[in-house]
Amino acid sequence: MNKSVCVFGDSLTKGVVFDSAVKRYTLLKSCFVNLIKSSIGVTIHNYSKFGCTVTKGLETLLRHQDELGKYGYVALEFGGNDCDFNWAEVSADPDAEHRPKTPIGVFTQKYSEMIDVVRKSGSKPVVLSLPPIDDKRYFAWISRGLNAQNILHWLGDVERIYRWHEMYNLAVCRLAKELEVPLIDISSAFLQKFNYQSLLCEDGIHPNQQGHDLIFRTIQSAVRGMSQAAAG
Repeated sequence: MNKSVCVFGDSLTKGVVFDSAVKRYTLLKSCFVNLIKSSIGVTIHNYSKFGCTVTKGLETLLRHQDELGKYGYVALEFGGNDCDFNWAEVSADPDAEHRPKTPIGVFTQKYSEMIDVVRKSGSKPVVLSLPPIDDKRYFAWISRGLNAQNILHWLGDVERIYRWHEMYNLAVCRLAKELEVPLIDISSAFLQKFNYQSLLCEDGIHPNQQGHDLIFRTIQSAVRGMSQAAAG
């Protein structure tokens, strides 16, 4: 088994967390990607970027497509930024129509293209589902310095944030099934916890250290299963 992985994703796979002590985003040294490197002995090249959408991810993937064949697997993780909105615009005009950064149809199309590029390169794509968000904390986060009532008026209810995010996550899971791509189920690992919100940072969307530890254990288990399947 080729123990080398190339990763394309957003801040989750980049290892970004919000440090409440210094009130800014930082890179977590013991993020799940680094834990995999040190514990499983996998060589990882990480092209993930903070704020990356699937459109930007596809552009990055295409720039590096000639090297993908040397990796045993290419891990893909997108959706958290794609489903997001320009909250300042929503706050300024809550009665207008607002579109997400990546409409759901475009999202699935671009994601499908990424999977196709990986396969044609000779590598094997693997898809990660998304950890759930804490809608109340995230609403408070995106409303900072804006008109929270206007944003809530547009949303209808705070829980819509969770539902909207989950719609993109379900699209990822559905796409993986339709294209027969291995899916590592990060979502269920969080949702099985009685208080998964404790595994998220203050912003309600980025996993904290405990969240990254859980993702690592989940991926470790999945990699063990994939290795056994390949050997058997």
